[in-house]
Amino acid sequence: MTDVKNAQGVEDWLDSLEPDPANARSATHIRRIIAANEALDAAQAELNAAVAAARKAGDTWDAIGVALGVSRQAAYQRFGR
Repeated sequence: MTDVKNAQGVEDWLDSLEPDPANARSATHIRRIIAANEALDAAQAELNAAVAAARKAGDTWDAIGVALGVSRQAAYQRFGR
């Protein structure tokens, strides 16, 4: 019952707030960070899939390393199992 009472107290407090629009800030930069992070996750997933497909097709770690601009050992350490 205490949790319910505390939750209601928080809800009441939030309802009592009256934000000043003059102090409001744009969330543009935060949205940009979120979008960039999502794009980074998607790019990492695509890179993982591309390397897996290359290996399945028989491409060597040497070739994959060249494509990534790293040594074959670095490519294998990053993507090998």
